[in-house]
Amino acid sequence: MMQPVTKSASIRTPETFENQIDSTGIGSMQWRSFFKDPNLIALIDTALINNPDLKIAVQRIEMARSNVLLAKGALLPAVNAEVSGGGRKFGDYTMDGVGNYDTNFSENIDADRRLPAPFLPDYFVGFRSTWEVDIWGKLRTQRKAAYTRFLASEKGKHLVTTSLIAQVSRLYYELLGMDAEQEIIQKNIILQQSAVENIKIQKEGGRANELGVQQFTAQLLNTQSLEIQINQRIIEAENNLNLLLGRFPQKITRSGKLNENLPERVQAGIPSRMLIRRPDVQQAELELLANNADLQAARLAFLPSLNITGLLGFNAFKSSLLFNPGSIAYSALGGLAAPIFNRKALLAGQKRFEAANIEALYSYNKAILTGFQEVSSSLKKIENTKKFANFKRQEVEVLQQAVGVSRDLFLTGYATYLEIITAQKNVLEAELALMEVQKDQHLALIELYRSLGGGWE
Repeated sequence: MMQPVTKSASIRTPETFENQIDSTGIGSMQWRSFFKDPNLIALIDTALINNPDLKIAVQRIEMARSNVLLAKGALLPAVNAEVSGGGRKFGDYTMDGVGNYDTNFSENIDADRRLPAPFLPDYFVGFRSTWEVDIWGKLRTQRKAAYTRFLASEKGKHLVTTSLIAQVSRLYYELLGMDAEQEIIQKNIILQQSAVENIKIQKEGGRANELGVQQFTAQLLNTQSLEIQINQRIIEAENNLNLLLGRFPQKITRSGKLNENLPERVQAGIPSRMLIRRPDVQQAELELLANNADLQAARLAFLPSLNITGLLGFNAFKSSLLFNPGSIAYSALGGLAAPIFNRKALLAGQKRFEAANIEALYSYNKAILTGFQEVSSSLKKIENTKKFANFKRQEVEVLQQAVGVSRDLFLTGYATYLEIITAQKNVLEAELALMEVQKDQHLALIELYRSLGGGWE
């Protein structure tokens, strides 16, 4: 018979993330310490109070809590208060019918004990009890499974919290990035408007033609259309953020620029310590333990169960005599019962729990692998975007100089207006690309924080 799989059968993580040797990582930082922007902190506070998904997770915890109480109650006797009444007419030619008829002629029967005929009532007021004595620990094992799933539901809430904080901060920094892109576009619109005015003056002086005016004007119109696009993206991002905050669309208050309020050091910590902080890993581990308990309870179901039933109350066939001291009735019955013909059904249930047990182990291993992969990817992305941003920054500086040089050369007749247009287009694209890379640095850092299980404490 298959044994429950244990956590020892799970995979082993490497000793370090990307050759880091520190014992603590940013995942252990509380989110109020990790994020410095007061506007972002206020948004996260609002999301943690109003987010619909988080409220749903809380109700799932309450459902799991009720399952724990249900499993705990199964260990105690079930006592029911009962008030019942009924009756029966026995056939005249049956043992009960003849016995009741003959009893009424007995000299030992007084008026109160005389049986009503032909319809015999039956009244009962009292308590009935049933109790399965947990001699093998089956019910305690089921209670353990329910309690472990309750803990897993709490980890599910932590997972929602971690993801929510990451989503809010991600959208916030995307908005800051789009604000910066909007400033770049507006700055270039001003420069290009000046270029259009200059080319018109050059045309009037005979140093340029209508084609040049049209080319500069077309470039300006294209840049102005980019401003409309970025405005729409800002609106969509604000609406998505408001949805996370559980409120209708409104303006998102924000300030500051990218590359501000970032931690000076980015460390991931030791994998075996940091990955276990992840709520999904903790939840998968608890689900594994709960499935182990379910499997053990399914095996214990093959053993005999000790059941005790009893009653205590007033029982009489005349309502007027129901609460007479002589109507007091009680009984107790205990017995062992073992499954015989339904063993196939129990065996099918055990097989199902065995499969669920193995599935839980695979889910646990997958959570570990996913966590390590996410941390590793985020660390590499932070490192590479930093290098990429340095090159892009140099590119922007060179192209900004090229715009000025091309303008000077055009005025002296050593460059064409097409070279000015190309230089202006290149510097706009490079500035937008630089801002995108800087935004990616923030998003990679947020993703690293989330993948290390930061934010739920």
